[in-house]
Amino acid sequence: MNEALRKTLKQLRLSGLLESLEVRLQEAAGHGLSHGEFLELILQDELAVRGDRQLERRFKAAEFREKKSLEDFDWSFNPSIPRKQVYDLASCRFLREARDVLWLGPPGVGKSFMVQAIGYQAIKAGYTVYYRSIFDLVRDFLHDEVLGQENKILAKYLKPELLIVDDMGMKQLPRRSGECLFEVVMRRYETRSTMMTSNRPLEDWGKLLGDVPSATAILDRFLHHAELVRMTGRSYRLRHQSASGAEPLEDSKPANAPTGSGGKRSSSKPANALTGSGGKRSSSKPANAPTGSNPPENEEAGDQERSYAE
Repeated sequence: MNEALRKTLKQLRLSGLLESLEVRLQEAAGHGLSHGEFLELILQDELAVRGDRQLERRFKAAEFREKKSLEDFDWSFNPSIPRKQVYDLASCRFLREARDVLWLGPPGVGKSFMVQAIGYQAIKAGYTVYYRSIFDLVRDFLHDEVLGQENKILAKYLKPELLIVDDMGMKQLPRRSGECLFEVVMRRYETRSTMMTSNRPLEDWGKLLGDVPSATAILDRFLHHAELVRMTGRSYRLRHQSASGAEPLEDSKPANAPTGSGGKRSSSKPANALTGSGGKRSSSKPANAPTGSNPPENEEAGDQERSYAE
């Protein structure tokens, strides 16, 4: 290839064609390709390179924690995951219909993996995606509000065709978090798709946001056209630990017996018993747990799991 041609291709920004031209020239000479066939090949090379670069730019702009793919997910670990529903979402039909998606389930079952994998699938299908945890979202809004740039950050959350908000329910959020999330959900309502994950049942959102009216308004709009995906089971992150012979965490079982079920923690006394007071409860003593039983320790997680399964 002569230097004049190389310079011309660079000026035209045909870098993909430039990379493959030498090989294509040899291929054309060796196989007797017509001018039209040769032109088609080098243009396809240019389009392929541009497509790869566009995919890289969109992936970088999405700000995923890491690249995830449904092909890499170990479906055999937890057969209860609704595989058909997941692949239907990966078809991006919900994006074309401007519907929302809410993933519910305890920590560790693979919700974040799934939303990032579906987000990556959406990028490959040509959609723009933006991924943030709920903490990032609130921090972005509160930070830019101090700088007087609320409209700038709001536009960043309204622009993508798919917005993914992860980790709702990990801990209580700062004051005014409900207002920030409501602004985003309200503006995207029935225009662009939003996907969220939650580790806590919906009735806990008012407490998490510290704002019951905002939580009610958010769920009212978000759930109107939303598809719910419920996930249960053991922790996907600890699957290798289970395979290596270590005892797995039994996330799929209630963490503690519900009140009045007759079970109790082996290490604690009744809540209102006073040591040495000489007093006693008017009701009967709690029944001892069955011999050999080891109720799990996290009572709150058990309540959550039952709510997801309902």
